[in-house]
Amino acid sequence: MTVQRPKPPNSPLRVAVATLGCKVNQFESASFITSFREQGCELVASSAVADIFVINTCAVTARAGQQSRQLIRKIARTNPEAQLVITGCYAQTATEELATLIPNRPLTVIGNADKHLLVDAALTKGTATLLATDIAAAQEISLLPVRRFSGRTRAYLRIQDGCNNFCAYCIVPYTRGRSRSLPIAAVLEQARIFAEEGYLELIVTGINVGKYGLDLAEGQNIYTLLATLCHEFPEIRIRLSSIEPTEVNDRLLELLSKYQHFMPHLHIPLQSGDSSILARMNRRYSAETFAQAVQSIHALAPHAAIGCDILAGFPGEDETAADNGFRLLADLPISYLHVFPYSIRPGTAAAQFPDQVAKPIKEERVARLRALDQAKRSAFYQRHIGTEQRVLFERKDRKTGLLKGFTENYIPVQCKGSARLVRTVVPVQLVAMQEGTVLGKQSKS
Repeated sequence: MTVQRPKPPNSPLRVAVATLGCKVNQFESASFITSFREQGCELVASSAVADIFVINTCAVTARAGQQSRQLIRKIARTNPEAQLVITGCYAQTATEELATLIPNRPLTVIGNADKHLLVDAALTKGTATLLATDIAAAQEISLLPVRRFSGRTRAYLRIQDGCNNFCAYCIVPYTRGRSRSLPIAAVLEQARIFAEEGYLELIVTGINVGKYGLDLAEGQNIYTLLATLCHEFPEIRIRLSSIEPTEVNDRLLELLSKYQHFMPHLHIPLQSGDSSILARMNRRYSAETFAQAVQSIHALAPHAAIGCDILAGFPGEDETAADNGFRLLADLPISYLHVFPYSIRPGTAAAQFPDQVAKPIKEERVARLRALDQAKRSAFYQRHIGTEQRVLFERKDRKTGLLKGFTENYIPVQCKGSARLVRTVVPVQLVAMQEGTVLGKQSKS
């Protein structure tokens, strides 16, 4: 239980920020922290007592919504005097429910289109506040500058928000609105701040990053933006968070071949390896399109990591469809899988679909796909044993004393070395695999 200690007179406001969900949420929370610090507040851990507690929620699944409610209740119990500020996707979709979640406790609720107003609203003490603009009407992305990511050696560079796809299983277009892009001048300014702060890797992220620039009149798109970032920041590793199968084209492959600091690591959401299920999902591409994208990347850069998301047990997925998906992934040079069981998300089209797949069947399919993931990772890692890789070390493990970091092609590596090497890029020889972990030693060169 958190111990409530008296606050010294005239001391700065103590602010805590708790974050659930995606990289965009993490970027936005980092922006809140930056702004609170600029206002003279003291940032404290989410386990500490705070005067203001910001909870950045998630609602991508029904389970995420439940976790958001649980976290809000827990923080309300442990911080009975704190002003609670609730934002994020759950706040956007459940504003009425939030009003009754914690009886007799005024809440400040900030919708996703109004996050740029959060800090000022939080610092204005008073009764309950609701700032939740109709997200469907939002036409501009919120400006949320960030100075630093606490405890991180890689910085998220948010370039875009929202999604126009309306996939049958996904609530995101209803919580994040339509695709909105950050003007390129603002993107570059944020990247320069990260460069000044000494970050050696930027992860270009958003809700649907491949649609960057299409809503602006600047003539920019994701490919021109990546090229500009690579040109302007030659000393920083540029990593793309994800890209749709239909967006893997010659322009993206040219970036991979032209810029050594554009990381050879592409994450391509698949969701199903069966074309009929993809059509039911409203994914607008076929399994063959995905296969061609993977093969084109592998042909150009066989050392590149290629990952994907896969949903098991989508409504209507019979044994034939499940087997089609499994064989597709087994036969392709995929490096890893992120496997999720399909779960009903109220408010989405798929929640109303007939022929929902029984839980035991979903669990079997998830287990088979996760076993494939382990085999794919192991094979990819093993193929690089004996090679020299450039590793950005992120931290030193307190238990093992080993440095931990990632290669350019996203292989997690552990290595002996001084803590001084954290936040540096070091040439490392990959020497062995031990219980799924890649071990390395610093190269003499």
